[in-house]
Amino acid sequence: MNSAFGSLDWFVFLSYFAILAISSYLFSRFEIKNARDYFVASNAMPLFGVAISIVATSQSAATFLGAPEFSYTHDFTFIGFYFSALLAVFFIAKFLIPKFYAIQAVTVYELLEKRYGQSAKKQAGVMFLLGRILASGARLYIGALAVSMILFLDITLLHMLVSILLLIGGALLYAYFGGIKSIIYSDIIQAVTYVGAGILLFWYLYVSLGDISVLESLKDANKLHFIDTSWSAKFGIGALLGGWLLLNIAAFGLDQDIAQRVLSCKNKKEATTSLYLSIFLTIPIVLLFLGIGALLYLHYQNIPIKQSFQGESITILMYYILNEMPEGLRGLVTVGAIAAALSSTNSVLGAMASVAVEDIYKPYRLKKFPHTSDAHFLNASRNAVLLFALILTLMALISYFWQRSSDLSLIGFALGVMSFAYAGLLGVYFSAIFTKRGSAKTVLPALLGGFLTVLALQPYIFDLHIGFAWQLLLGTLVSFSIMQFAKDEKNLQYNGV
Repeated sequence: MNSAFGSLDWFVFLSYFAILAISSYLFSRFEIKNARDYFVASNAMPLFGVAISIVATSQSAATFLGAPEFSYTHDFTFIGFYFSALLAVFFIAKFLIPKFYAIQAVTVYELLEKRYGQSAKKQAGVMFLLGRILASGARLYIGALAVSMILFLDITLLHMLVSILLLIGGALLYAYFGGIKSIIYSDIIQAVTYVGAGILLFWYLYVSLGDISVLESLKDANKLHFIDTSWSAKFGIGALLGGWLLLNIAAFGLDQDIAQRVLSCKNKKEATTSLYLSIFLTIPIVLLFLGIGALLYLHYQNIPIKQSFQGESITILMYYILNEMPEGLRGLVTVGAIAAALSSTNSVLGAMASVAVEDIYKPYRLKKFPHTSDAHFLNASRNAVLLFALILTLMALISYFWQRSSDLSLIGFALGVMSFAYAGLLGVYFSAIFTKRGSAKTVLPALLGGFLTVLALQPYIFDLHIGFAWQLLLGTLVSFSIMQFAKDEKNLQYNGV
């Protein structure tokens, strides 16, 4: 088998998977009594572990490869996205977390049940599942793309399938047996792996540049911009306070993928602290990978290169891995990319299973069979994890063909898909929290209205070219407006929640 790997790379690679196998076995021994324990650990997880898990979950292979690409091509203004996340966390801590813990929620969509009825919870859950299948399938594809390029030196369909199965299999090792406890502790391993790989890569690049004055050279190349004060730029002030802020509110507060960790804390105070801590930990990590891109710019600034691999456009970090990275470090950076992909994949399996079981299947089952045992729902939860592993595999394969007909960047591709579902969810939640309008009848039209608005704004629909942040903002406004067409006819309020 042809491969970019040398013997030392294979040693690192196989050692990493040995660690995965051993740790997954140990984590599978956690005692899981029921579905609540499986999905939120009965609110017993330590806040620091939750914070690191949130960091690992919010990062992915798209960030691992895409952040260096952004700073290589542009500057450091992408970091503004995470300062926007700080504002989002403040909003979540004030308006959402207290309500989640007051109703002892297993999923964030239970809040809509309190406001608009059980159908609203189911509809929001379905919208989340659709959006997550698209977004997480894309993330899985991006991770598999990197693995296939390095391990097989090609991106044929067969080798892409092998790479996808490698990643989804690794994710299942944790998600299936141990539930959220196993996922959170495994995320700590993945975070240490990909951050460690990033630190060593940064150090190697810095040393390899020799006597060059790095900061002065980057300053001369206008690479050291961290804040874009314009209102129209992709990561300018307008976008950061508009669409990107909305995205972060949705990602950290309304997306069960990350919120599931927040709901596993002991109380609302620790949940809030874990969220803030995760952002404070994420900012230096993202700066690290932006720094790698800046160093790669200095490395290649006088060398003509073509960022492509068998006709496929690749990031600058992938180009460096394939063409110049020394043996040993190549293996470490590869497992770093795999770790980033695994941490986002294993978490989403648990999140989607929790919504499918708790918000959709469980109410249906209890209505027909009121005395269904906890063991039944625990077994259903594990079966749901397997089902979504299959679905994500299929979505990753679809993404293999989809990406070839689009010119979106890796980050844009992964994040952009998420907005389809987020717009509708944001509009419905804002109506539930801040108004007395809306009803069970308007929830589904509002969810679909936000979804279809963002879809209509895609360039391949009506050839419109509107920035992603503004697409999300417009979709949220449409969804919110639809909710205002009806009064809260059942008057289902929080009653102090």
